[in-house]
Amino acid sequence: MTPATLADRLDALLPQTQCTRCGYPACKPYADAIATGEADINQCPPGGTAGIVKLANLMGIPPKPLNPANGVEQPLALAVIDESLCIGCTLCIQACPVDAIVGAAKLMHSVLPDWCTGCELCIAPCPVDCIQMVPAQPAHEWSTADADAARQRYYAHQERVARDKRERESKLAAKTSSSTPLQDPQALEAAARKKAIIAAAMERARAQRAAVQPRNTEAVSEEVQRQIDEAEARRVRLHHQNPA
Repeated sequence: MTPATLADRLDALLPQTQCTRCGYPACKPYADAIATGEADINQCPPGGTAGIVKLANLMGIPPKPLNPANGVEQPLALAVIDESLCIGCTLCIQACPVDAIVGAAKLMHSVLPDWCTGCELCIAPCPVDCIQMVPAQPAHEWSTADADAARQRYYAHQERVARDKRERESKLAAKTSSSTPLQDPQALEAAARKKAIIAAAMERARAQRAAVQPRNTEAVSEEVQRQIDEAEARRVRLHHQNPA
């Protein structure tokens, strides 16, 4: 059995809560790590003892107790939002790996109990602590059908996030392109030629002033002289733009 095939079979045994308590970003990366020997079979609290036994049987090794560093086994709990406290910040929506929270910016959010995996990833981002975990009602064990449905929602969520990112990047690229006018080589050359002509004319004007300085400007202040220079420069530019 190849590592890829083994990883797929291991992933099929995981609860698909995508809670990251195993130390990996989702169930599939954890399955990949088990298949390659990088991770142990006892790092999934939602799967608990029963899940460890399934993984051990597939791997052909003895089961072992859940690693306490990854958490403790406990009954399924679901997230509930106190709607009177929700400020509509959308941070919980962004954190949910299976799109089990609905709402919009500055509007009340709600959790879809049939979709919630109990991952608890929505709790930490909430700035007003309006989310808490409550026992699933009616209490039931997380089934294979629940896991399969959660896996599909997780991948749909990943695809949507990637699509939204591509759209944002495309809009940004289009905006950047539209804000940067295309440079016509001929227009650039003409502008450079015009700039050079003006610069040469201004230099000739300065040379002429240096050769024949009016006597009534010998004692003017620096500010007055600056104004005279600017006026002469404007005259030269106007002469170039509108030659007689």
